[in-house]
Amino acid sequence: MTEAALNTDDESEDRRRRPPRAVVGSSLDKEEEIFGKVYDPKIVRRIWAFVKPYQKQIYISVAAVLIFTLTQLALPLIIRFAIDNGMTAGGGGRTVLLWAIVGFFATILINYAASYVQETVVGKAAENVLFDMRRAMFRHLQHVSLSWMDKTEVGRLMSRLMGDVNSMQEFLETSVLSVGDIVLLFGIIGVLLWLDPMLGLVTMATMPILFIVRLFWLPPAKQSFMDAHHTNSAANGALAEGINGVRTVQSLDRQQVNFHLYEEKAHSNLRNHLRAAKFAQVMVPIVDTLTGISMATVIVLGGQMVLGRQLDVGVMVAFLFYIQRFFDPIRSLTMQYSVFQRAMSSGQRITEVLDVPVSIADKPDAQTLTYDMDGSVEFKDVTFGYRKGQPVLKNVSFRVNPGETVALVGPTGSGKSSCMSLVHRFYDVWEGSVTVGGHDVRDVTQESLGDQVAMVLQEPFLFTGTVLENIRYHKTSATREQVVDAAKAVGAHDFIVSMADGYDTKIEQRGGNLSLGQRQLISFARALVADAKILVLDEATANIDSYTEMLIQKALRKLLEGRTGLVIAHRLATIRGADRIIVLQNGEMLESGNHDQLMQKQGLYSKLYTMNYSSFDDLPESAEDQAATAVGKAT
Repeated sequence: MTEAALNTDDESEDRRRRPPRAVVGSSLDKEEEIFGKVYDPKIVRRIWAFVKPYQKQIYISVAAVLIFTLTQLALPLIIRFAIDNGMTAGGGGRTVLLWAIVGFFATILINYAASYVQETVVGKAAENVLFDMRRAMFRHLQHVSLSWMDKTEVGRLMSRLMGDVNSMQEFLETSVLSVGDIVLLFGIIGVLLWLDPMLGLVTMATMPILFIVRLFWLPPAKQSFMDAHHTNSAANGALAEGINGVRTVQSLDRQQVNFHLYEEKAHSNLRNHLRAAKFAQVMVPIVDTLTGISMATVIVLGGQMVLGRQLDVGVMVAFLFYIQRFFDPIRSLTMQYSVFQRAMSSGQRITEVLDVPVSIADKPDAQTLTYDMDGSVEFKDVTFGYRKGQPVLKNVSFRVNPGETVALVGPTGSGKSSCMSLVHRFYDVWEGSVTVGGHDVRDVTQESLGDQVAMVLQEPFLFTGTVLENIRYHKTSATREQVVDAAKAVGAHDFIVSMADGYDTKIEQRGGNLSLGQRQLISFARALVADAKILVLDEATANIDSYTEMLIQKALRKLLEGRTGLVIAHRLATIRGADRIIVLQNGEMLESGNHDQLMQKQGLYSKLYTMNYSSFDDLPESAEDQAATAVGKAT
């Protein structure tokens, strides 16, 4: 099974070569398979790596299951012993019955204790395995390259972290029981043949019927289970999309249309689940019927043998007890077969996530970038793109000197944000190099690079927690006073203190209780608190009103002293005070110089500026002084 999340050309080609498979649901489901190989040793070895630390608990559980199974086999034998040996007259019969009662209750206690140990130990071990599995997947996903994350749907990753891991939980908790079911099945067969070979063979004459029925039942049942899974994924996907896009849905008055689309998927899901339920339940009356036939056979044939004194009454009673239990492990193993198949498929998807290559990794001899580095940034003949054969930057070269503020401008798609991403080494260049402080970003540790490069992105992302925790997210050691001073510097302090709990106000999911501009201001304060050597602003003022933007620009003059600044802004008036402006178009550098020089050239920058002209020269001097004072406190 191959998943689009792996995003490799070879795997895409492999999918194209495969014959089409019948699916129910959206096109998204075409890449999902709920049933994989019945047994895959590679997957088992990978999953065993997570189970191995808890193998002692697993062995204890298996031992408990075996003891539990043996007690189930022993109970009918105790009853048989009591019937055949306790019917004698006198004290001998009463003694036999007394010992039988003692043995019966002792076996019941052992049965209960073994069941309790098995359920408790295997349950705890399974939860620990799942915890380690989720932690390993999350840790790995934190380090995979953004190029992979850009192409991977979050819903799929969540499905693997939650749904597939839950499938493994079901398998881990029931796999130990499978051992007991197998032992119980063969144990019953052995005891029946031991008690009376002829009657045992006659009793098991119904087994071929069950296997024939199962042979015809399994293919359509498997397909119905698959269809139910696919339509369930489609319905859940439509539900998640409708919830996430509820603002757009309501603004476009699409409620009724979306409802009908979801209702169609929900009805399809209902039909397939009802069909799957029928296949799941159809075996129950069949097994019950075969059980009844076997019991009737024992009663009729065994009764005649008892009357002819060819069989003891206790043996016939034991037969009846064993037949009642005979088909239970068969039914259980049939269901666990499907669980095992799902576990193999889920295990494959889990290992695919764990095997995603970490393309952006520290070299073994990577250096630590310290704060005393000069803060320069240089691009040397950089060629880079997100897809093979489609470069976004083409032989771009420029240098940002220590303490210099350089702005990157250009039309959409010119490569401005890509340059910023390369500075932080979110991606690796195809050709050339990007250096920070004189060091190639590929030769320094990612942690130290992140400490020296603070970024404010166009789309602010706030995490669950308080305003205070979000502002010092990059620098958890920052004091409350530093956080407040940074918020004042960017003009966020007033709206923060006006909230119910001020800086201790809880932020809702992704900052839902804040406006877009307020979220951007908090992310800006977060960058100030980081106190990094290099400050990267990628459209950081795009979502802030003009007056607040002017306050920030004035404050940044003081903030950027001694720091290197890289700025992207579509509103070109906000960066005309930069030391140098680099103009990009189609991934190539066209112009370089300050605002006045570029305006005199009458090139692309001049045209862009004319179209986007705005001024902040009318900012009151008192506001400029206040902003500069706030920045001084924050730094």
